[in-house]
Amino acid sequence: MSNEKDDTERPTEDGAPPSEGADSASDADRESGDAGTDSPPTESDLDGSNDDPADEPTDGVVGADTEDPDSPDRVQPDPESDGTLTVEFADERTVAEADPRDANETTHGDGTETPDIEDLGSTVEIHGAEVEEDPDEDDLLGGLKIDSTEDIQIPDRLVDQVIGQEHARDVIIKAAKQRRHVMMIGSPGTGKSMLAKAMTEMLPKEDLQDVLVYHNPDDGNNPKVRTVPAGKGEQILEAHREEARKRNQMRSFLMWIIIAVVLGYALIIAGQILLGIIAAGVIWLAFRYMNRGSDAMIPNLLVNNADTKTAPFEEATGAHAGALLGDVRHDPFQSGGMETPSHDRVEAGAIHQANKGVLFIDEINTLDIRSQQHLMTAIQEGEFSITGQSERSSGAMVQTEPVPTDFVMIAAGNLDAMENMHPALRSRIKGYGYEVYMEDTIEDTPEMRRKYARFVAQEVTNDGRLPEFTAEAIEEIILEAKRRAGRKGHLTLLFRNLGGLVRVAGDIARGEGSDYTTREHVLQAKGRSRSIEQQLADDFIERRKDYELQVSDGFVAGRVNGLAVMGEDSGIMLPVMAEVAPSQGPGEVIATGQLKEMAQESVSNVSAIIKKFSDENISEKDIHIQFVQTGQQGVDGDSASITVAMAVISALEGVGVDQSLAMTGSLSVRGDVLPVGGVTHKIEAAAKAGCTRVIIPAANEQDVMIEDEYEEMIEVIPVSHISEVLEIAMEDEPERDSLVDRLRSITGSALKEQGVANPSNPSPQ
Repeated sequence: MSNEKDDTERPTEDGAPPSEGADSASDADRESGDAGTDSPPTESDLDGSNDDPADEPTDGVVGADTEDPDSPDRVQPDPESDGTLTVEFADERTVAEADPRDANETTHGDGTETPDIEDLGSTVEIHGAEVEEDPDEDDLLGGLKIDSTEDIQIPDRLVDQVIGQEHARDVIIKAAKQRRHVMMIGSPGTGKSMLAKAMTEMLPKEDLQDVLVYHNPDDGNNPKVRTVPAGKGEQILEAHREEARKRNQMRSFLMWIIIAVVLGYALIIAGQILLGIIAAGVIWLAFRYMNRGSDAMIPNLLVNNADTKTAPFEEATGAHAGALLGDVRHDPFQSGGMETPSHDRVEAGAIHQANKGVLFIDEINTLDIRSQQHLMTAIQEGEFSITGQSERSSGAMVQTEPVPTDFVMIAAGNLDAMENMHPALRSRIKGYGYEVYMEDTIEDTPEMRRKYARFVAQEVTNDGRLPEFTAEAIEEIILEAKRRAGRKGHLTLLFRNLGGLVRVAGDIARGEGSDYTTREHVLQAKGRSRSIEQQLADDFIERRKDYELQVSDGFVAGRVNGLAVMGEDSGIMLPVMAEVAPSQGPGEVIATGQLKEMAQESVSNVSAIIKKFSDENISEKDIHIQFVQTGQQGVDGDSASITVAMAVISALEGVGVDQSLAMTGSLSVRGDVLPVGGVTHKIEAAAKAGCTRVIIPAANEQDVMIEDEYEEMIEVIPVSHISEVLEIAMEDEPERDSLVDRLRSITGSALKEQGVANPSNPSPQ
């Protein structure tokens, strides 16, 4: 395919007009790149489009013989010129004239410079506010001297606004420079889509292209494709339309002359007016059919980047095959000259719209296998033909020439995305790019606190309708980020949920007509923005109180108040009951309550301790364990291990368990209490249920960050071994001391000397 001709006269270096000999080479020579003249190459020779004159259609399509008077590249000659036909194109901006974001390094009005791409990333600092040199560790703002978010300057680039994901941000910067594919795996709300959009600002804008599809006179079902620099597609299309309009005007004029002659002959000479009318109608239909053929020569502007300021960003999350790969519209009229030309029915897919830009696909594993296979081809070849995606559509007969798909793909998803992802597609991403794991938390440092303050300012600015946040309100947001991290000394990186809290607080302040969002508004927002799981958990607690299903005082044998987590931020009390009964056959441990795999394994681990602990022959007994009112969601994880152990031991020995006490913790087969997740939410759930004490693993003691209102309501007791749990939870009887001594001797752990047990599995469950 050939380049668009640009024969516009340009002045020479001294300002004089070019000599007439500059156009001595034929247009056809210029189109084919023939160096048969000493004149310098024209702009069309350097525009970088994929050109092959042999591929161009020769019937009214750009690139045909320039001597054809109907060539759509031609416009009417300028009366004052030498008669040369020209097509004017908009001047292309140089890099220096382009948007400052297009260059690697720019200078702002205040004289400051934006760093080069290599300098971006973890070195981004807070601007627009003073920072103390040696901030106090307890200062939630990290030393920022501000009154509100008004004092914080927001970076212009998205890549500078990303917080916490330092490794992922540096990878995106490198991938943008080298045009590498990236796969980001992590929890929702950690900034995957924001990083993908940030890449578009770092890709060069000057490489963008427009894509046109032309009618193929040799095979109408195989339209031809041509690429030109961004912005020229509209000009080419307009030139074709103008040429077609003039051609139609001439044909219409000729048609009416012929009709007038025929009618005049029939009326005046032949005297057959009816025959003349019929003949005029036939002539009119013939010219209408000819006009349709002329309109078919107008190309279809498939991809238009004329107004694109940065590299394209196409999100194809959950896209069906046609939206992702392109499609050909169905044509109900396929004969009789009424059909729509095939090239006019071609539609670009996301992979074509993302050419020279970024294709972002979240939840990559949700794409069907066929689409993933085609996506592999587009990545490998850098081009992909468009055809109809429905085998019963007339578009299935149409297949264009390959359309460019030179995009950078960013695939994203949760950990399960890798399981259902096509292995060959993942191999291509890994072989030609990077794989990045998105962190859920980050270490709590003064620098990160300052960036979290900037995050609040970013949310206010991006929303555009929220009142500015005071310093105290920002501190409460950062404190909530510490709580949601679930780890001592860390901050959560689940910014989408945290941003929801910011917006709810701002909405409350705006509803009250307040000029600023204060700490009180944030505290109200924490109550109003509770998750569905938290609302359900609170409702369960209230319902159980109404029906006296929640026991929070006295001692009961075989019943223990366990703790569980619903969702990510909701705790609930989960009673566990155990009963020992004579067996009709071999004894077994029977657990009910919709237990999932990990919970069943934890029961097996507990049964090992029970078998070793009991003096009685439990091979002739059945041990029934019931997780009370678990509902359809069932029980997952092993955080109820010590609860199950306590319930069974209490039932075997007939010793009561304190019902004002709740507990959570995993358990090894040797009796060590291992860390679990969500201890903060579990403690708060125990307090809401009326418990006064709660047992947690000693390894989780540093993770406790309960709200101030619960600190006086409940006592937190860390333990490291099951024998400690027995000593704290069981009724004060002589049997209890013998049970504890026996369990210590069996497990062989010197607890009082050891302090905190060294867990065999340090990962919280």
